Amino acid sequence: MERSVTRRADREDARDGIAYALWLPDRMGASGEAERGAATRRLPPPWPGVVIVHGAGSRKENHADFARLATASGWAALTFDLPGHGESDGEMSGDAVDDVIRMVHLLAAQRGVDARRVAVRGSSLGGFLAILAAARASEIAGVIAICPASPDHLSRGVRRGELEMRVSDPLTMQAWLAAQDLGDAVERIAGRPLIVMHAEGDLQIPFDHSEELFERAGDPRKLVVVPGGTHRTVQHDPELQGMGLLWLERQLAAS
Repeated sequence: MERSVTRRADREDARDGIAYALWLPDRMGASGEAERGAATRRLPPPWPGVVIVHGAGSRKENHADFARLATASGWAALTFDLPGHGESDGEMSGDAVDDVIRMVHLLAAQRGVDARRVAVRGSSLGGFLAILAAARASEIAGVIAICPASPDHLSRGVRRGELEMRVSDPLTMQAWLAAQDLGDAVERIAGRPLIVMHAEGDLQIPFDHSEELFERAGDPRKLVVVPGGTHRTVQHDPELQGMGLLWLERQLAAS
């Protein structure tokens, strides 16, 4: 009988009320001996890093698959619960953009991580926040945006109570969303790599929204549109995950 244990995060903790999990590619223990079950191939630092931002109603554990893929590819990764989700304190608001940036700084400060190569990967609400955070913080090296939601999509969900997240004041949240210009944010990322990925069969967020963002983006940029699929297809497809990570790694190396 064969038994296997799924790779777990190296550290789980909280910072300023935000619950996070840190994943590192180097599994050497303090004594210098490899941890039981770790791969024999060691990827020396400095490592690029990626902060993973989940969607509305989700949580950090739902994207552990991408974190494991990232560490196996030589990246450090950090997953976290947005406010109003999972184990994090508080409620969802426009301050979530600052929380994404704080998590980027946290990952960049880890020993072995190359602070110049820390990117953000977000899906749906997470893609929306990843783009806004990169537009605001030039230290974010690049973005993977998967089926990024628009302010209209999110505002409609808040108004109808369809998004499974804690929101203290829906009217204030809607007003903040209405003030966001995602196209303008994409333009401000120009010069840093942006890859946008979407499934044609996504019924929650039409894929032409990603096409419009791509048209406004500056180079280096890449658009991946997958035939068929659903809102969750790209998020958890190992081949597509690997494609996005590899493209981003090459762009960061070139820059």
